[in-house]
Amino acid sequence: MSTPALDAALAPAAGPADAAEAEPARSGRAAGPRRWAVRLGSLAVVAGLWQWLTAADARVGLRFDRLPSPAEVAAELGRQLGTSIYYLDLAQSMMRILTGFALAAVAGIALGVLVARSRWAGDLLLPPIEVVRPIPAIALVPIAILVFPSDEQGIVFITFAAAFFPIMVSTRHAVRALPTLWEDAVRTMGGGRAHVLWNVVLPGTLPGVFGGLSVGMGVAWICVISAEMISGEFGVGYRTWHAYTVVDYPAVLVGMASIGLLGWITSAAIELVGRRLTRWLPRVGEDAEGSSR
Repeated sequence: MSTPALDAALAPAAGPADAAEAEPARSGRAAGPRRWAVRLGSLAVVAGLWQWLTAADARVGLRFDRLPSPAEVAAELGRQLGTSIYYLDLAQSMMRILTGFALAAVAGIALGVLVARSRWAGDLLLPPIEVVRPIPAIALVPIAILVFPSDEQGIVFITFAAAFFPIMVSTRHAVRALPTLWEDAVRTMGGGRAHVLWNVVLPGTLPGVFGGLSVGMGVAWICVISAEMISGEFGVGYRTWHAYTVVDYPAVLVGMASIGLLGWITSAAIELVGRRLTRWLPRVGEDAEGSSR
């Protein structure tokens, strides 16, 4: 018969190793609120400094007397949150960025693996890619206007071009950096090319791939906003530029804050997915701890 006392007596005693493993978990849970407090505190300091400079009409090399105060920007944000056009602009920009980025992710990862694994594909595809890659994506706006029948397709193309090259280059370097010992070991045990690709190459390149995805998302946001300013009819970039043309500076800052928030959310989502898919990898702290034992 099992009793609580008997179970406690038979249970293995917690040794020093268990206590050592439990201590980092407790410290990690305690560090979470402190880290968020520091982050929120830094934002509060920046907002307070901004409010003080604008209220004092400071001119310290930079002119803060014409800059809207945080209170004016907050009032404009509250006004825009009560309108449907604000949410339409957010949805339009998100649709453009997600469509272009998804296409760039698929094409960039596939082409990066292909040119890294095949010498013939590299010789055939890399020269034209390397010629086009230094051209800023925003410089392709005239080409997009001429080639695509609608502005919407052109903006998605600019977003695709901005994100494609960081993803492709990061994937190619990640594939080439894989230890050949991994592939040799799988082939020795009878694994074919497809087995090596799905079980060695793709999992092993995930850290590099997600690094490229994170960079690609940031560049894509820069270019989609610029493209919206040039040829868009809706979107956060278009609305921000329109506010500037009518000298509505609080609305300009609301647009900038909206762009920053959307960019942070999408980049954080990529990093979260990357951490979930690479949980099997050893972390830097774990490596240091293992080497010290």
